[in-house]
Amino acid sequence: MHARMYSVGALLAFLVPALAGAWPVDLVVKLESGKERFQKLAAVDWVEVEDPSVATAEVLSGSNELLLTGQKEGRTLLLLYAEGRFAVWRLTVGNPPTEDVAPRLAAARKVCPDLQANQGLERSLTATVKDAPCRAALLEVLRTDAFLARELELTFELPALQEQLASMGAALQPLGLEARYSGAGLVMTGTASREDWRKALWELFRRAVGRVPLEDRVEVKAPEPPAAAPDAGTAAVAEPPVPVEILKPAPSKRTRKPR
Repeated sequence: MHARMYSVGALLAFLVPALAGAWPVDLVVKLESGKERFQKLAAVDWVEVEDPSVATAEVLSGSNELLLTGQKEGRTLLLLYAEGRFAVWRLTVGNPPTEDVAPRLAAARKVCPDLQANQGLERSLTATVKDAPCRAALLEVLRTDAFLARELELTFELPALQEQLASMGAALQPLGLEARYSGAGLVMTGTASREDWRKALWELFRRAVGRVPLEDRVEVKAPEPPAAAPDAGTAAVAEPPVPVEILKPAPSKRTRKPR
């Protein structure tokens, strides 16, 4: 049985403790330290930057526009969520040292015999992900900037697909969530806090070789209301809270489905 990963939708096309990550990312965005860049999206619910000391991202109120700001030289990841889907971009500030993908590709070819990689103007990577060693080697390749998600064409054999699902399940279980494959993609279910839900999306990214079409069925728990202050009578009068505008963020991307 084979499962072929496939790409989904133009929405996802626009959408690191360490520089951990797989897939690879959907897009690489270059920034300058101390300067801003505006990015228009088709849709966006929320965004989250892995390392805000390198770069920050803010969804502008009343629009689907992102304000990206470089903070210091380096690389970090940006997760975007929109309409039940998510994407991950790499934000590169300045000119951090380049990553040499050649030794990683050489190691991957030893355990993925049919791997073909083109790093010219038309970049591409095709491979059959047949087992756990092949999947692990490809994860190392895809952590780099060598390829974008839309440049992959991967075919999964059943043992590798099961191993990937087990890895995802191990990460989601402590968060109270589950994942399973259904037809074209991955279904994530359960009830979680907003913080744990976002952690789960990061884990799916870090553990997936190639884009995973996600059907997000997670029920996100409403935050607990703040505890009422004790009645201090007339001795003290609390100042009314200052209203804070909550900015939302979101994603986009490509994937190949199991068949």
